[in-house]
This record gives sequence, C-alpha cells and structure tokens, in this order.
Amino acid sequence: MTATRPPSSALTSFVVASRYLPVYVALLLLVLVAWLWAPATLTSAAMGAIAPYGTFLAIAALGQMLVIMTGGIDLSVPGTFSLAGIIVVGVGQVSDDRLGIAILTALGAAALIGLVNGILIGGLNLNALIVTLAVGQIVTGVLNRYYTTIAVQSSVPPALSAWTSTRFLGMSNIFWLGVGLTIVTMVVFRYTSIGRRFQVVGANPAAATVSGLRVNLYQVGAYVVAAVLYAIAGILLAAFLRSPGVNYGVPYLLGPIAAVVIGGASLTGGLASPLSTWAAAFFLAALNQMMRVMGLPTALQFVVFGLVIIGGMLVSGDRIIKAVERVIRTRGTPRRDDLEGMTVGVHGPDPPDDEHPGPRGAGGAGGGGSER
Repeated sequence: MTATRPPSSALTSFVVASRYLPVYVALLLLVLVAWLWAPATLTSAAMGAIAPYGTFLAIAALGQMLVIMTGGIDLSVPGTFSLAGIIVVGVGQVSDDRLGIAILTALGAAALIGLVNGILIGGLNLNALIVTLAVGQIVTGVLNRYYTTIAVQSSVPPALSAWTSTRFLGMSNIFWLGVGLTIVTMVVFRYTSIGRRFQVVGANPAAATVSGLRVNLYQVGAYVVAAVLYAIAGILLAAFLRSPGVNYGVPYLLGPIAAVVIGGASLTGGLASPLSTWAAAFFLAALNQMMRVMGLPTALQFVVFGLVIIGGMLVSGDRIIKAVERVIRTRGTPRRDDLEGMTVGVHGPDPPDDEHPGPRGAGGAGGGGSER
C-alpha cells in the first residue's frame, strides 16, 4: 500500500495565492481598457485625483476585512466614518490648538462603537448583520443631533487640511498614510503571534477554542480596530473636503465590502490579504474615475459598479480555491482506465473462468471457496 505524499510547500503556497489573483488581472484589464478608450484616466493628474479617494476606501476596507476575517460583516461603517469627521470639526473649532484632542475624541468614539458591536456579536453571539445595522442607525441619529450643535459651514482645523494637501514624492500624505497602515497590517499578520492567531480564530473558531484561544476576545478586538480604521478614513476625508456634510460617509457602506470581496478574502473567515484589499480599493476608485472620464451617466455608473461586485463574487477567493483544488486533485489522481492498464501490465490478463485450473468450489484460483 503506497502512502499518500503530502503536498509540497510550493504547491500549498500556489493554492493559497491563487485566490488573490483575480484582482490583479482586473487591474491589468482596467489599465488596458483605459488606455484604449479613456487615456485621460492614466495621466499623472488623474492618478493624483484617484490616490486620495482610493486611500479612503482602502483604509475603510482594511477595517471591513478584519471583520470579515472573523466571519462577520459591519454595516455601521457610514455612521462611524461620518461621526469621526464631524467630531473633529466640532471639537476642533477651527483651532490648531484643539486638533490633538479632536482627533483623540473621534478615535475614542469610534472605538466605543466598535466595542459595542464586538460585545453584542462576539460576547452575546448576536447576528452581525442585524447588530451592525442597528448600531449604525443609532450612530446616525447621534450624528445628526450633534451636527445641529455645530456652526454652519464649519471646517476642520487648518493644520489638518494643510497636512493632507502636502505632497511627498508626488503623492499626498493621505496616500502614504494608507500605504503605511497596509504595511503594518501585513507585518502583523505575517510576523506576529497575535496576527497568526487571529487568522486561525477566523478560519476555524472551534479548533481555536479547543486550543485555548479566546475566540470572542479576538472578535471584539476586530470590531474595535475596524471602527478605528473607519474613523481614520473619515477624518482624512473630512480634512480633504475641509467642510464635510453630515452624510459624507454614506458612499462607504458597500464600497469597503466590495473591495474585500474583490480582493479575494474568504467570506467564511480566516483568509485575507491586506495588499490585495488595497489593490481592490484602488481598482474601484480607478474604475469610478474612468467612467467619469468616459462621460457615462450616473445611472449607468451604478449599473457597472453592481456588475463588478457580482463579478467579484463569481471569481471570489473561495471559488478560486475550490477550482484550483479540483484541478490539482483531478491531475493527481490516475484515471480508472489507467489503473486497469497498469494492472494488466503487471499481472497479465485474467484468464476466462473456464480456463482457471482446479474444479469450481474447490478453493482453487477460479473458485470463490467451497459452496455452503
């Protein structure tokens, strides 16, 4: 009996990496389409316009990615996103001296929202979809009430808006902060024990519980960190706009989810790539810019966006992994005809029943043992 040979590390790496391939193929196709029909999208000016909006979406998508890695989903993003920016406007009072306390207050409020989500979902095992939708509605109500106490057309402190408009190597500080957060997330996942344990908790909560990991604690932490990331994105966009409206975070309800899905994350939890999520966010931002350059009506832009999300689901990471595993299993397993040919080649063809030596029922080669 031949022992089954375990898959090589290279093969395992290929199978895991294949789930993230579609987003990079989509980026290449987008560049090709833009080069043919909307070359203005590829100019340096257009890229400079895409970078900030891609970064806002990428940072929010990193937060959503953490939640999806636990097998959940977060629909409180728009409320948390908007509340953080409006708090910076309200607490900052257009004063650079109050910028620090304004940012800390905004991040603290976001962390509290994430903690509430985490306790209700990770601690009480309530449905993530319903909980985050309800919490998002509560946050939106608080946001609208708080917005009425702020002077009309108030703006963020000047130092913050000046920092976001400063450029380094041709790109704004917003872009470089997004790159930094992505790199930090990648390092935590790959090189720290807490990052590796977090991925184990998401991939197999039952096994993680048996091994002694506190699954609910990691789930709560995911919602808290995610909310802080939403707040960072909201603060940056508020600084970019200078005078944000009360509902400026509404477009970020489905965008981060789409970026995570297109980026190849496993919707059942566990596996995701910060780099691929970042790439997917910029793909969506570039797609939006290309449609504007092409002059497509707003209604048609929504249709295209929806089709892209559906396409991302059709080639999602989970489906890619299953397809690759199926191909490898098929190629690695000999066909039935091959097995029969191997048997004939080794042992020779079986003689007909009447050519077997010895009488039937006498326990010879042709018999099946004596009849009873």
